[in-house]
Amino acid sequence: MAKKAIVLLADGFEDVEAITPIDYLRRAGIEVTTVSISENLTVTSRWGQIKVTAETTLAQIAGQSNWDAVIVPGGMPGAANLSASKETALLLKEMSSAGKVICAICASPAVVLSPLGLLDGKNFTCYPGMEEKVTTGKWSGERVVTDGNIITSRGAGTAGEFAIAIINKLLDEATGRKIAEAVLLLPSCCISG
Repeated sequence: MAKKAIVLLADGFEDVEAITPIDYLRRAGIEVTTVSISENLTVTSRWGQIKVTAETTLAQIAGQSNWDAVIVPGGMPGAANLSASKETALLLKEMSSAGKVICAICASPAVVLSPLGLLDGKNFTCYPGMEEKVTTGKWSGERVVTDGNIITSRGAGTAGEFAIAIINKLLDEATGRKIAEAVLLLPSCCISG
């Protein structure tokens, strides 16, 4: 049975941080669903030049629990918009309680996950300077950090490594290595072994 992931999209999302995981995970055979947190399926990136049509909305998937992972892109005001969404908070808490994989990049570990208590006692990373907003987790300067069911990453420049870490967690390192090599990521930067 294929693994399933959702990518939460809010106006102001960081382009690369959303699109790279969508692309890499689909290449790995993971079923990815893009989800707008608003009623509008069209979501605009932080630069306003890229518009993505999400496949569904958060309201339409409410109560569903068949996802293996959720991906939370960063970017401002995208991360702030995600943080302000009560439905997003509910979904993330439910998925975390069920032991699902929670993945956040850039500002989102600090702005979205931390206020929900999802970084409590966890090792994490985020966009430089945003770690000051997190008082209950242990910050690391690593490009990608996996601690239990939480995967965090620093920003747009680490989006490829972030996506490979998600593939490693949901599938296996051999598949992660295959995708990293296919897209010409340096295996030493994001693949162990």
